[in-house]
Amino acid sequence: PTPTPTPTPTPTPTPTPTPTPTPTPTPTPTPTPNIPPCNFQCQQNTPTNPNLNIPKNNVTILDTNPTPEDKLTARVAGYLGVSNPRLKSPDEAKEIAVQIEKATGVKPAFIYISFVPIEIPPDGLLGGILGGIKSIKQLNTTAEKDTEQLELIVITGKGNPIRQRISDATKSNVLKVAQEFRDQVVNPQNRRRNTYLSSSQQLYRWIIAPIETDLQARGINNLIFLPDIGLRSTPMAALHDGQRFLVEKYSIGLMPSLSLTNTLYTDIKKSQVLALGVSQSTQGQEPLPAVPVELSTVVSKLWQGKLLLDKQATLDNLKAIRRQQPFGIIHMATHADFNAGALSNSYIQLWEDKLRLNQIRQLRLNEPQVEMMVLSACRTALGNEEAEIGFAGLAVLAGVKTSVASLWTVNDVGTAALMTKFYESLRTAPIRAEALRQAQVAMAEGKVYIKNGQLQGLEPIRGLPLPTESSDRPDQSLSHPYYWAGFTMVGNPW
Repeated sequence: PTPTPTPTPTPTPTPTPTPTPTPTPTPTPTPTPNIPPCNFQCQQNTPTNPNLNIPKNNVTILDTNPTPEDKLTARVAGYLGVSNPRLKSPDEAKEIAVQIEKATGVKPAFIYISFVPIEIPPDGLLGGILGGIKSIKQLNTTAEKDTEQLELIVITGKGNPIRQRISDATKSNVLKVAQEFRDQVVNPQNRRRNTYLSSSQQLYRWIIAPIETDLQARGINNLIFLPDIGLRSTPMAALHDGQRFLVEKYSIGLMPSLSLTNTLYTDIKKSQVLALGVSQSTQGQEPLPAVPVELSTVVSKLWQGKLLLDKQATLDNLKAIRRQQPFGIIHMATHADFNAGALSNSYIQLWEDKLRLNQIRQLRLNEPQVEMMVLSACRTALGNEEAEIGFAGLAVLAGVKTSVASLWTVNDVGTAALMTKFYESLRTAPIRAEALRQAQVAMAEGKVYIKNGQLQGLEPIRGLPLPTESSDRPDQSLSHPYYWAGFTMVGNPW
């Protein structure tokens, strides 16, 4: 009965906070003169943010001033069913960038792309996306407006965080152009034309141009995007500055949130590959005739590993082989769909069976740790929030550090070309994202192509014969972004 009065003797540090807090909050006129332009935290001496309490499908944030990191973590963790993730602060993000540079020589930048209410002044404190608002109990998509403005926050190992508000880039405009960009890249009728360039260049002007001078001044060569809803399925690699694609200048990665990502660096070059593939039609799926070429090339010519094809590519075999040998890379050349709705609606197709996303934790791919999972024939319901989170959260769900997957279905020949080039580059690249960058640039520059029924330009392999069933047998270039821009590195890009 009496334990409740005991807290009163201890709060001796500050006796004055209780008397009338309302008169003091009036000093609002002074913020504009002497505000540090790049203080990411909105309160002067705020400790590291507390853990979020995230009920599934209902994202509640008790922190009055959530940062973009808080908001992303809440949304993704809520959908994936991850409870109480420890939030990483901006200072921790800086420290991660410093450690990666020490380990690899690569200089990363974390780029938060958010939509911010107009009411928050662009020159206000960097209190995340809700700088001036005093009490927000809940964040959800319904509370957001089409008139919100694009805001970029960049954190690097050295220097203050950078903040840029693009007032003419409203949420409705940006999402509309992003949708046009995706549609133009994916449309089969556009593969011999550059109809995507106008939307690609507009997105570049909004997302990259405002921060590019700072990126160059700091020597940044690796961009990690942490985008808001609706932008996670944007093929950032194909943003265009009028002369070059973004991927020709930077290696690129996507994170669902920094707090949900295992950012420890491990050299992947000594890892072996467990490759599974389904080339024949199973459970009504289309056949993928180039899959045997893709997998045998990766496992026998470029990398050490083991191959499970068609009837061998089962969940039981995957579990049994993992128990015998801890493969660091798992490569799945089979259909995979990221769909709207519950996690069970999304799946990876195995032989006569679907591995659903809500079951993927059962594989225990973090015991021992799988460094990278590659899905080479998947598609995402573009523009759908739940599908986007499923795609971006694959590494989190699976317990792997990195996932590589495609935002749309690429024909199996284009996939075989990119994957062969990716594994070839992975043998020497300093980080994983650089290997993907080199593969994408080789394709964008037309160095990888089909001629006389063979894939050409795949060093050290001279002419990779394609199966007769493959649909793209005629001589052709694979330089259009449709063939390479959808492949995205999610999670840890190092």
